[in-house]
Amino acid sequence: MREADIPLVVEIERQSFSSMWPATVYRRELKNKLARYLVAYDPAAGAPSLPAAPPEAGPGLRGLLRRLFTSPAIEPPNRILGMVGLWCMMGEGHIVTIAVHEDARRLGIGEVLLVAILEAALESGQDEVTLEYRASNGAARSLYKKFGFSQVGVRAGYYSDNHEDAVLMTTPPLRSAPFRRLLSERIAAQRARWGAGYPLSNQLRMLEGVASRG
Repeated sequence: MREADIPLVVEIERQSFSSMWPATVYRRELKNKLARYLVAYDPAAGAPSLPAAPPEAGPGLRGLLRRLFTSPAIEPPNRILGMVGLWCMMGEGHIVTIAVHEDARRLGIGEVLLVAILEAALESGQDEVTLEYRASNGAARSLYKKFGFSQVGVRAGYYSDNHEDAVLMTTPPLRSAPFRRLLSERIAAQRARWGAGYPLSNQLRMLEGVASRG
């Protein structure tokens, strides 16, 4: 995500949440060295090609994702499909937001974003990732369970608009063999859905190798 993306990101927030962050918060967050914000965009909507990333960064999820650290000279894409944000806090990554444009839901974009932000957590040295969601959001629960999140608590009346409970979830240790195996299976499912050209970073290639070795 870059500053030029903020108006489209705020629109996705408006579609997805009853309470929103103002644009000024995102401008501050993009300067937060402990945060990672990614966007997925439609490459057919006129978005330009990405510049070459440093070799140590790996190719990432190019074609669908622009990282926070890409060149500010790139013009914003015509259509952002979704966004996700992560705070990195002393070994615990926390997903602070994840949302998909209302016209792009049920297409697998949420899974693409979740794979990418889990990769970002691994790359930034986090040991686990946490999040919370509204207790009534069954679709969110199903998605997170597919990626190994388990419920660890409930915050009663957490959401200010209707006092709905928030369900707290966390991953197993990110570098544990069971989680690496699960994530590699989800990556394989993404490749089956998006085709053999689904780009993989060095981190994701390593995980895919776990699956191929059984």
